[in-house]
Amino acid sequence: MNTDSSSIAVDPTQTPTKKRTVVAWSLWDWGSAAWNAVITTFVFATWLTSSAFAPQDIVDAAEYSTQAKAQVDEVIALHSTWLSWATALAGVAIALAAPVLGARADSGGRRKLWLGINTAAVVLFSSSLFFITPDQAHLDRNVIIGLVILALGNIFFELASVNYNAMLNQISTPVNRGKISGIGWGAGYIGGIVLLLFLYFGFINPEVGLFGVTGDNGLDIRVSVLFAALWFALFAIPVFVAVPEKPANKVHAALGVIASYKKVGQDVAHLWRDDRNVLKFLFASAIFRDGLTGAFVFGGIIAIGTFGFTNASVLIFAILANVISGVATILFGLFEDRVGSKPIIVFSLIGMIVSAVAIFLFHDRGQDIFWIFGLILCIFVGPVQSASRATVSRLATPTSEGELFGLYAMTGRVVAFLSPALFGVLVAVTNEQRYGILGIAAILLLGLFLVLPLRLTPQERSAAHIPT
Repeated sequence: MNTDSSSIAVDPTQTPTKKRTVVAWSLWDWGSAAWNAVITTFVFATWLTSSAFAPQDIVDAAEYSTQAKAQVDEVIALHSTWLSWATALAGVAIALAAPVLGARADSGGRRKLWLGINTAAVVLFSSSLFFITPDQAHLDRNVIIGLVILALGNIFFELASVNYNAMLNQISTPVNRGKISGIGWGAGYIGGIVLLLFLYFGFINPEVGLFGVTGDNGLDIRVSVLFAALWFALFAIPVFVAVPEKPANKVHAALGVIASYKKVGQDVAHLWRDDRNVLKFLFASAIFRDGLTGAFVFGGIIAIGTFGFTNASVLIFAILANVISGVATILFGLFEDRVGSKPIIVFSLIGMIVSAVAIFLFHDRGQDIFWIFGLILCIFVGPVQSASRATVSRLATPTSEGELFGLYAMTGRVVAFLSPALFGVLVAVTNEQRYGILGIAAILLLGLFLVLPLRLTPQERSAAHIPT
């Protein structure tokens, strides 16, 4: 094993990282709420798949015509299905690129460089969404362009996350890894609260918002997206200043692309022979993380399409959801280092499944059901994400963080078609958006069954055995 500066991450006696370094690292999570909360979940994606992109004459007629209302619902269902396919295709690209790029960043000592490149790409794609408009002459074309940009943004966001997550070992010790992961993830939710509040009161809710912005031609949503891009760019800066670059791996020289794929294959084969439990966790987490992705991507869409929420009410829900998720994630993180990751993951998945099924079963009772069980579901979303990230960090050796998080991203994307595809199939077959909820619940349930037999507590496991 190397004795480079990153190796102190596996020494329980190491001097804790300075608080300002942890804060700087967490601010990237804070800023990433711009992509997760505003663009892919609660604001832009819900707007892109709403009646705003249905023919205006049909939307107007839907107020007094059942047939026209059904036509609007069909358009919403179609665009929701397109979104599911775009998400699935982006997952394929991530699966192919993530492990190799993670391994190359490990060996080359360029983790911050690739984090910066991928973050900048996300900011660029976020900004370009400003130009997507509900032009009545080109509705489907604009939806498709918007979905392509969303897919590209998702690819670069996941690649950035590989390098960002791999930094967790650099700024934590085995005894506080769950806590610090929870702080970072909680910061993301709290950042989402602050940003969504600003956008709601600054642009979306007022008839005339800041700088004279109105809802004409979706300008309030488009300006919100532009501001979200600036938000991410601003809060991503501290991590590049305060967190040191991981030195290059002196044992393994930088590999070419083909050699990198070969090494990833060799390491997967090694894990299969000598530490199959790691691969089992990567696969199990891939399944339940895909269910989480489905909840993120389609949560706001279901609120609008099935429960009749307005864009403004979705934003209010998002703010409350982020408050609940942020607090829960930080609190659960404090317990994780004591009880281990598995109890947190299992308990959270059960909570999410029960909440999702309740939303489906009682949907006919109106918006109150979504408010109640949707917010209960949000209690468990952050903790299962944070616990999963901390688990991978514990399983990684000092020279394999990027590669293992790359495999984490890859396995997540190998099955990334499941949730959006199952959602899309159920919606297409039934022509009712609410049935997509069952698809998300089914994926979460499968993930729960797969994680139950695994050994994930700190007492049972501490490191993967990828050769260094």
